[in-house]
Amino acid sequence: MPASVVPDSACSQCADPLPPANLTATVDGECLCFSCVDELSVCVECGGHTRSPHLTSDGTLLCARCVSGWERCADCRTYSRTTTTAVGAREICGNCVRDYQSCDDCARLCTDTYGVQGGNRVCDACLDEDYRECADCCDLIPYHDTYCQDCTRPSHPAVYGYDYKPRPRFHGIGPLFLGLELEIKTPTDHFNDAVDTALAHLGDLAYLKEDSSISPCGFELVTHPMSYEYARTQFPWGLLARLQVLGCYTDSDVGIHVHLSRDGFDSSTHAYRWLKFVYRNQTPVTRLARRSSSWAEFSPHARSNVLAFAKGERGAGRYHAINVRPEHTFELRIFASSLQPQQVQAALAFAAASVEYTRGLTAADIARRRGWEWAAFTTWLRARPQYSPLLAELEDLACAS
Repeated sequence: MPASVVPDSACSQCADPLPPANLTATVDGECLCFSCVDELSVCVECGGHTRSPHLTSDGTLLCARCVSGWERCADCRTYSRTTTTAVGAREICGNCVRDYQSCDDCARLCTDTYGVQGGNRVCDACLDEDYRECADCCDLIPYHDTYCQDCTRPSHPAVYGYDYKPRPRFHGIGPLFLGLELEIKTPTDHFNDAVDTALAHLGDLAYLKEDSSISPCGFELVTHPMSYEYARTQFPWGLLARLQVLGCYTDSDVGIHVHLSRDGFDSSTHAYRWLKFVYRNQTPVTRLARRSSSWAEFSPHARSNVLAFAKGERGAGRYHAINVRPEHTFELRIFASSLQPQQVQAALAFAAASVEYTRGLTAADIARRRGWEWAAFTTWLRARPQYSPLLAELEDLACAS
């Protein structure tokens, strides 16, 4: 009886028939002849051959099995047993870490740092959160300061620092309360007169603060929470003309911010409708505001996240058209500053009217009567004389329809 014939195997690459003893198994599961296997890389860990080697930061090669558990550098794309986390959750190998700088505040690695007062260097995130430009020379200083150590400006004991936050005193009847922040510039030689005049008119309704955006000299007038009706009828509007007589003024560097109490909204759904209405109507809202500013940006990110903001997410930065970071308020930052009563009244009226308009906005209004559109809002305004300063300003700006 003839002996059984064992068929020869073949190389997976060149297909040459060979006995099993003349073939080498690779870590990729192939069987190759000695000639073909010599063309492959060798893993320094297990000694296996592989078609898909992974380069390490030490310049060696590993197979897919041995590289498991190693981190890949986000910059050079090599693998390393240990990496360092840089800003943006980027894992960096020991070779690439030399290209990074360490933030003196948070100690995180970053590609760029910025020099601040005192000689430290900080990353973008710390700069945005904790520093500002000196109101005079533009050196970077701690956020609670207004001027750097080399710059001085007139001072008054009744003008508080930027971080001053007294216990709020509520004026009028809610549920919605508004807080006005009016940035005003003054001549240096009339600073004290302007402060004294403002305090004499405001009483306990408001206080004055420093702000780095008010350069070279001035103050921020900050009211305690007011209902819209109280603001319209009880705010000392004649003060604005008195300040103009003293040479006070506003320009493109200063603005009006209006804080709206979160408790003034019926629900997160109401807050969503309001946020969405403002962002959907960027063009007429910007025209009403009389400026388009990087300090009050209508960013695509903010626009796409209004639902999360309405539900309480605080957002990543304060310099949006609506700053959602404050715990108890939404801050409407869009308006250019002014000493014209109608323009300031219109800012307060828009804040109040837009909240009341969206309070009653139904799905039917949106679907059948184009409730999101500006024309629907201005039609609603015309039937409500309490918002007449807003309607007058819209007509002056030719955006009342």
